[in-house]
Amino acid sequence: MNFFIVQIAPGGPVDQAVANMSGLGPGGAMERISGGGPGETGNTGTGASLSGGSSYRGGRGLDPEGIEAIKKRYGFDKPLLARYFGMLRDYISFDFGDSLFKGQSVLGLIAQCLPVSVTLGLWSTLIIYFVSIPLGIRKAVRNGSRFDVWSSSAIVIGNMIPSFLFAIILIVLFAGGSFLDIFPLRGLTSPDFAALSLPAKVGDYLWHICLPVLVEVIGGFATLTMLTKNSFLDEINKQYVMTARAKGLTEKAILRAHVFRNAMLLVIAGFPATFISMFFTGSVLIEVIFSLNGLGLLGFEATMQRDYPVMFGTLYIFTLLGLLLSLLSDITYTLVDPRIDFERRQS
Repeated sequence: MNFFIVQIAPGGPVDQAVANMSGLGPGGAMERISGGGPGETGNTGTGASLSGGSSYRGGRGLDPEGIEAIKKRYGFDKPLLARYFGMLRDYISFDFGDSLFKGQSVLGLIAQCLPVSVTLGLWSTLIIYFVSIPLGIRKAVRNGSRFDVWSSSAIVIGNMIPSFLFAIILIVLFAGGSFLDIFPLRGLTSPDFAALSLPAKVGDYLWHICLPVLVEVIGGFATLTMLTKNSFLDEINKQYVMTARAKGLTEKAILRAHVFRNAMLLVIAGFPATFISMFFTGSVLIEVIFSLNGLGLLGFEATMQRDYPVMFGTLYIFTLLGLLLSLLSDITYTLVDPRIDFERRQS
């Protein structure tokens, strides 16, 4: 569906190249047309929004043969369905082709940007889970107390603040704005990172990711904390918990041996969506503000430039990771609660 939807979007790469040649856009199209390049493989993923040579607005007055050369250069001289099925064939073998504008393979670009997204997504997810789950359990045990009220107020306020606004506030306060100049603004490491000792490298890395990770996690506590709290409250009020209390078991033993496994199933079910959201979709503005070259920024730039191989290559990788994480979530079910047996249920 994404493949065919983008056909409607105006301003494809062919339109941009023709506009450049016509003096309606930045120069450089002639260099991309003459000679070889990534588009010669034909693995571009999709086509331009306009198909015929005479239909290009920027192509008025240009040689039709030149327009056809541009279309062939980017692989858009083939029929729509041929490009679509060619894309499917290539993607099965993880051949995503080359970027139309960056002169690199899509896999190479993803590999370059992946460390940034891994850093932001992994650290943010770990911090959110390690804080939200104990906090949610504590709130469920002390439901209605002062601690429950003020902690709920704090996480709701944090959830209300837009991440980009919080990032700007942190920059103004701690990154050379109007007050303190403690943290750096660019990259994951310092220019002299390779010459540092191992402890210094670890410190430099943590120094650079402190503000971006803090911005990522500030709005992520609310959903998981309240989900954990409500799941535990629902289990605590069930009959089997009252029976365990009547047998003389302590509250800690009841929570650990009985309530935890049942309550955590709902939390585990939401892990794939949480991780994918923190990994990819939530970091575009943060990567822009802190000058981090990650997958979010790569996908955004590809969309603005109509760089279709990068657009569909990253979409393919994101979706595949989501499916793998969903599978991991199902496996985790059985680890948390051995009563879940998919094979027995199927038989």
